[in-house]
Amino acid sequence: MSQQSNNQSATGGVLSEQQLNAITQAFSGLNRDQLTWVSGYAAGMATAQGSNLVSADQPTNATNTAPTLTILYGSQTGNAKGVAQLCESKAQEAGFKTTLVSMAEYKPRQLKSETHVAVFVSTHGEGDAPDDAMELHEFLGGKKAPKLDNTKYAVLGLGDSSYEFFCQTGKDFDQRLRKLGAKPIVARADCDVDYEAQAETWLNDLIASLKSEFSAAPAVVISAVAGGTAAPVQVYTKKSPFSATLIEAQKITGRDSIKDIRHIEISLEDSGITYKPGDALGVWFKNAPGLVNAFIDTLALNGETQVQVGEDRVSLREALTSKLELTLSYPNFIKAYQEATGSESLAALMKDKAELRNYMAQRQLIDIVREHTGKLSEQQLVDALRPLTPRLYSIASSQAEVEDEVHLTVAHVDYQAFGYRHQGGASGFLCEYLEENGTVDVFVENNDNFRLPENDDTPIIMVGPGTGIAPFRAFMQERDANNAKGKNWLFFGNPHFTQDFLYQVEWQAYVKSGLLDKISLAFSRDQEEKVYVQHRLLEQGKEVFEWLEQGAHFYVCGDAMHMAKDVEDALISIVQKYGNKSEAEAKKYVIELRKAKRYQKDVY
Repeated sequence: MSQQSNNQSATGGVLSEQQLNAITQAFSGLNRDQLTWVSGYAAGMATAQGSNLVSADQPTNATNTAPTLTILYGSQTGNAKGVAQLCESKAQEAGFKTTLVSMAEYKPRQLKSETHVAVFVSTHGEGDAPDDAMELHEFLGGKKAPKLDNTKYAVLGLGDSSYEFFCQTGKDFDQRLRKLGAKPIVARADCDVDYEAQAETWLNDLIASLKSEFSAAPAVVISAVAGGTAAPVQVYTKKSPFSATLIEAQKITGRDSIKDIRHIEISLEDSGITYKPGDALGVWFKNAPGLVNAFIDTLALNGETQVQVGEDRVSLREALTSKLELTLSYPNFIKAYQEATGSESLAALMKDKAELRNYMAQRQLIDIVREHTGKLSEQQLVDALRPLTPRLYSIASSQAEVEDEVHLTVAHVDYQAFGYRHQGGASGFLCEYLEENGTVDVFVENNDNFRLPENDDTPIIMVGPGTGIAPFRAFMQERDANNAKGKNWLFFGNPHFTQDFLYQVEWQAYVKSGLLDKISLAFSRDQEEKVYVQHRLLEQGKEVFEWLEQGAHFYVCGDAMHMAKDVEDALISIVQKYGNKSEAEAKKYVIELRKAKRYQKDVY
């Protein structure tokens, strides 16, 4: 028998002679620990490609006949993607064959061929689907959606119960899949901002419910353990943040401005943290001492009483300071607080959902407590409150310029209402209570849905009023460092030119250097008739459309409720007018921009 035949026999015909020789040469000289590490590395690569490892004498079609759990995620900030990845990990540990895919990359018509689908999707704005879920969301509600009688599904929605349309996109997917004939595997989960524990329990139920149908043998998993030669890499996450140092918090609006906007600089020295323009910084904050005292004093509680918060036992004061949400109002607090205090006035308010929403929109939690004071224990107050969650801020810098720093543009929420001063939780902490050289726990939240074009020659149009300017400052720093040749056009708006032109000197320098080709400004209160960025877009519509036809990418950052919708309406009108299209054709043009990742939004 020839050497080639021997080689093919040894590998079961899986590897060619050239491949086997290359592997043999690469492995020569490795010790036992190193070979163990390589075997684990190879197994990890196989798992990443969705392959189950089977023995050479096992039928090669074993994994082809096994059912597949298709895991779809639609994520605006990355939370839904993270839970979807956890689902994939748990399913593979159970021996399931899986496919994990973003809804943005998924072909909707493929749904009719799926046997088992798990959907993870967030909701933002007024019940809106995230950008990468829009096409599939609309397809399922349209006339072309197929019958799914042979499909089983599960839906986990992520949202924020302080908004009226809590987890609406998840509810939509559940309703539409069921209407098309698909059968639920487990009941839908609607997860609030503190979603981790609920999501974990739901995932375990999902995997347990599927085990009888996914009878494939468990995949072989080999741990990739290095032979002591590689240093461990520290990764900072939401659960394990980096203790960073505040360099400065400088006000960048004028003395007479109606806004208090701060430029925040934070040191990431010695962290090894990297980020890209478009990413967000997660900030863990502490509630203001005055706010904590207000809760304790109003309810006549003892701040030193020990309470249980999750797995931690701490004083009430510590719990209110660093572990519980004290600002944003949400229905579950009112329900729990009413039950604990027996408040009749709150019970009456809860009967009218519309009135309740309007009531909460105007008040922070302390206002509700002051207006409906009742008797409850320290632990009952803790149980009524939800866990503190970090705030995400669009990063306003590029590491190509600032290196081991990260910059933010933060609007300090600070106002009088009901006879008292009110502040935002995170903005108050960053702008007033955190002193220079003080520490703040942070982590980077990647946002692959808001990225500069890969080709530096591609033109970009940036629409960012107010603090929406932040990521575009990062974009320009990055393009400047890369000597990018693509054209750049900024649309910026705020109330007054003299008081509110954020980073004015920097933008003027970019115009002078030629990096910023065009800048269109909308200072709404500098004239009798208010002018906003969408008006400037319409005024420049002909050239905006020309840039789009030249391949420009279009970015929007800022308010989701009003600005982003007005800008999209303006964009559709521009395409309709200057592209000689019907309204339906113009909308389709904008949808195609989104699909091609040429229309990206970072809205909140």
